[in-house]
Amino acid sequence: MTSAPDDYWNTEGSVTEVTTAADLSVDEEATYQRWDGFGGTFNEMGWDALSVVSSEIERALTLLFDAEDGANFAYGRIPIGASDYSMSWYTLAETAGDYAMENFSIDRDQEMLIPYIKAAQEIKHDIRFFASPWVVPSWMMNGRDMKSDEQTLEAHALYFAKFVEAYTAEGIEIEAVHPQNEPGYARVHWTHELFIDFIKNYLGPKFEEMDLSAEVWCGTMSHPDDADIATTIADDPDAMQYVKGFGLQWNLQSTVATLAPKAPVMQTEHKCGNYNFESDYWDQSRYDPNQAQNDHLYGEESWQNIRDWIVSGVNSYVAWNMVLDTVGKSLDNWPQNALLVVDRSTQTLIVTPAYYAFRHYSQYIAPGATRVAISGSNDALAFKNPDGSVITEVYNSGTSAKTTTLAVSGRTYQFDVPAHGWATLRTTP
Repeated sequence: MTSAPDDYWNTEGSVTEVTTAADLSVDEEATYQRWDGFGGTFNEMGWDALSVVSSEIERALTLLFDAEDGANFAYGRIPIGASDYSMSWYTLAETAGDYAMENFSIDRDQEMLIPYIKAAQEIKHDIRFFASPWVVPSWMMNGRDMKSDEQTLEAHALYFAKFVEAYTAEGIEIEAVHPQNEPGYARVHWTHELFIDFIKNYLGPKFEEMDLSAEVWCGTMSHPDDADIATTIADDPDAMQYVKGFGLQWNLQSTVATLAPKAPVMQTEHKCGNYNFESDYWDQSRYDPNQAQNDHLYGEESWQNIRDWIVSGVNSYVAWNMVLDTVGKSLDNWPQNALLVVDRSTQTLIVTPAYYAFRHYSQYIAPGATRVAISGSNDALAFKNPDGSVITEVYNSGTSAKTTTLAVSGRTYQFDVPAHGWATLRTTP
């Protein structure tokens, strides 16, 4: 399977078994991390965009979640209250001083978010869900600082518990919660000490007290300073009684190696594209303040970012917006990319190059696979699936097609990787 500019998901390329020397060699005996799967994020603006092409909703979610005709996503991320891709800012406990959460409500989520999730469940009933808040009820804050008194922290822990219970009642089982999206950047500021105290003395004990099956993860960490929170928790036995994994994104790839020996690590938010700052595999002059750039260059950027995080040792990888419109502006007015986009003027659903970058990995690398060694190029990865098949991923950044020779499972295969494209080869025992 190959993808290249204007020629995505091409099955017509040939693979030939040869006896010549190999450029790439897979070593199935040299193993790295377990692989748990890929996923994407549910946001209100995605469902709003899909409402413009309602006849395409089933196709869109099939493209994302179906194992045979789609990307086979295993995970869904859910915002607790609003994210910056909700239609407006809100929380689930707006009544000031409601420490007992008597007025906690997911009524707002019933309008767009829950229908979006349930439509995906129709395609894939066993999606694994995790959740994180971007904002907290304003009455839990002093200015932009999270309050640190016991009554507020108890209420906030109960807020998470009520969310888990309410979603479970809707048939949406939350597997894990991450206490704050990007605490170093967030609209609500946590000191490092308060964040850790909240997890180990309030959130973890509250879930234990209420006998909730949902796990507590340390996430979703992004700001460079957030690494200190994660590594401090990893070295705190009292905190690790409750913390079952780590969620990292954007700037914290280098922290994976420190955390991976302690617990599973998930890359929780794929970079969104269209940056007005320097970023890997990106030309800053391409920034457009008016519209996202769902182009092939973002597809190549996406392929490489996925590769880099996998090599760093993560166990799973989650896209940001699965669906947006072609403009893609957040509540903060930042136009960002998505895997599928809706053109509101023509009422059409567009499959982007980044979608195919994800699908080349996610459809073929099964949850439960093991990453194995591959030599000969830094632009190649290999996994061994539970059924014994080996999946090899190869990228070609050059301007012309490249003939590649791969040694795997005692055989040698030759195939072409297109210019500025990528290829997936599945070999069976």
